[in-house]
Amino acid sequence: MYKIITKQELAAKIKLLEVNAPDIAAKAKPGQFIILVVDETGERIPLTIADYNIVKGTVTFIFNEVGKTTKQLGSLNEGDSIVNIAGPLGVPSEIKKFGRVLCVGGGVMIAPLHLQVKALREAGNDVTTVIGARGEDLLIFEQKMKKVSNKVYIVTDDGSRGFKGFDFLKELLKAESFQRAIVMGPVIMMETVSEISKSFNIPTMVTVTPIMVDGMGMCGVCRVTVGGETKFACIDGPEFDGHQVDFEELVKRQRLFLPEERLSSMFWEKLGGGCHRER
Repeated sequence: MYKIITKQELAAKIKLLEVNAPDIAAKAKPGQFIILVVDETGERIPLTIADYNIVKGTVTFIFNEVGKTTKQLGSLNEGDSIVNIAGPLGVPSEIKKFGRVLCVGGGVMIAPLHLQVKALREAGNDVTTVIGARGEDLLIFEQKMKKVSNKVYIVTDDGSRGFKGFDFLKELLKAESFQRAIVMGPVIMMETVSEISKSFNIPTMVTVTPIMVDGMGMCGVCRVTVGGETKFACIDGPEFDGHQVDFEELVKRQRLFLPEERLSSMFWEKLGGGCHRER
């Protein structure tokens, strides 16, 4: 059992959980993920590691309450326990001195990007960070990013804060040179940024999040096409060359079970599962 040490609501339906998991914390690296099961009858879901503390023996992850399992997870409180967490899984990010690095994050993936930005700065890189959300009220980790980045830009889809959309990146990349780009967020955002960076010949890594079950390369559910070849996000990734990923296929696979996911979430709420437990 993995006890919840800290719970925070960072924005509407966006939750942070810090759990006691010393074995995972001791081995975790930026870019890796965990797979958790909320209770004995729950499904397995992958979540990217947002932070880890070897001294405290804790691992932190952030999620958006969009389906049955994430809503169930969000209903837990400090002191409650998660029945099982497997990890760290996946190939760690390549952290070394590249020079000037552009890091772009959107939505809940801003949190694990923060872990990478911090590691890249410690490796001696000059890091420019761009964080985005649908609107100003959904932006997270802004102050944290400012502490670890050399420069921070804000982007919102509705223009309520900072730049509206990612077109401004074209002007930024004309004015400044970068040796590498790291992009973590919604698939459409990663595809857009990858297309822009490709026109400037900037090597770009994206973190893909396909449907995943076992997370250990056995089920094949998380397959993605990269450079015309089939890869498994769990053991070959989750980071891949953004200029080689078949984003169209990735979107289709992510949406494959949307009707079933919506029904599962609706039934769970109707059965009273949506009520948060009070301690």
